[in-house]
Amino acid sequence: MKKLLTILGITATSLAYSQGMFMLNNYSPHDYHGNLMAMNLSGCVPAVINNDPATIIVPANSHMGNSLAWKIDNYRDQFASSLYPINNWLVTLSSSSSTVRSWNHASLMPGSVIANNTKWVTSKFSMYYAGTSNKVVGFNTNLGDATPNTCISSVDYFSTPDGSAEWFTITTGTTTTTYLQIYP
Repeated sequence: MKKLLTILGITATSLAYSQGMFMLNNYSPHDYHGNLMAMNLSGCVPAVINNDPATIIVPANSHMGNSLAWKIDNYRDQFASSLYPINNWLVTLSSSSSTVRSWNHASLMPGSVIANNTKWVTSKFSMYYAGTSNKVVGFNTNLGDATPNTCISSVDYFSTPDGSAEWFTITTGTTTTTYLQIYP
């Protein structure tokens, strides 16, 4: 009985931190320029952030409705399925060391220790006028999981005269999807 309870506890903990899917819907007339981070909020490591490209660009009006959303199923499969693939990730396993890992590195596979112990927590981004290198002044923030913790500081909703953005997570059964929605 103790073994069964232990297994159930480990499974529940893994699901609580399991990476899940990420979806960015940019409904705004501006281009998103930013990065995405996943981590374990119990101790802040492991942590994973996009490294190449260092800045992801999701064009204006890119969302599920027109099949142009930025969607990440997991660290590995996003490379073949995402319209905005990440070639490699910066992985932090301790407060003193980080290493660059290819999208297909064994430690980033679905079910791996890193994938099972991280969840999408924040995106640092700036919005740009579509097709330019001109920032939309004031439309930038760290948006993510606003639950108080010692690892990150983010808000889950941000609004300016030029648009707004929100971060939320939906869990259905065993499937968790984290959304970043940007609106005009």
